Amino acid sequence: MDVPVYNMQGQQVGKLAIDEKTLGGEINAALIKQAYVRYHSNLRQGSSRTKNRREVEGSTRKLYKQKGTGNARHGDKKVNLMKGGGHGHSKKKTREDFRLDMPKKMRRKANRNALLAKLVDNQVRVIDTIKMAAPKTSDFVKFLEAIKVDDSALVALGGGTGDTIATRKSARNVENISLVHATDLNAFNMLNHRYVVIAKSDLESWLSGPWSQTGKDAKLAPKGAAQNAGKKAEAK
Repeated sequence: MDVPVYNMQGQQVGKLAIDEKTLGGEINAALIKQAYVRYHSNLRQGSSRTKNRREVEGSTRKLYKQKGTGNARHGDKKVNLMKGGGHGHSKKKTREDFRLDMPKKMRRKANRNALLAKLVDNQVRVIDTIKMAAPKTSDFVKFLEAIKVDDSALVALGGGTGDTIATRKSARNVENISLVHATDLNAFNMLNHRYVVIAKSDLESWLSGPWSQTGKDAKLAPKGAAQNAGKKAEAK
């Protein structure tokens, strides 16, 4: 698969060859859904609580006398029948665990397969270099218009914070635009946006980095943090 590479003015300046087999070959909808549900579920804190009538702030005064009004009998206004009152069966669990697990190799395959789905739908914009000279929102909007991004987009930026600070400041006020580090691309944030915008070098690093290890080599010869930890241990 040849993916066009654009510059920031929207002109095609080259192509990037991507082997579809390294991304799963074909779209596995069941695997992508399993990963999406897992990422979404793991965002939940599980710490929701509701108040009963004792915990609701307000007066405990009886609303009106017990008899003679023709109305139903009522005490204070903090009962669950009243607007703003407490819950009849309030939630008191301090922490619920909604976390779902998924093997590392399956997660990586799902993330790569989600990228394949985006590539097939022509929803990935590969840019030769994403760099703003100065923080300016209008310039970033023109950049999106030039590469024909007319809906929500996930902008993946690599490098250090100092290298991308102008770009981040330019994009943070644009509606429906989310920023993420290039190493943090996953099925959840890709599928939550219509387009994925990423620099060519960052995409190549992602394709050949730790996310590329979807077999036994992920455990035998891991890349990234696990690899660096092994080198430190050997040095000691």
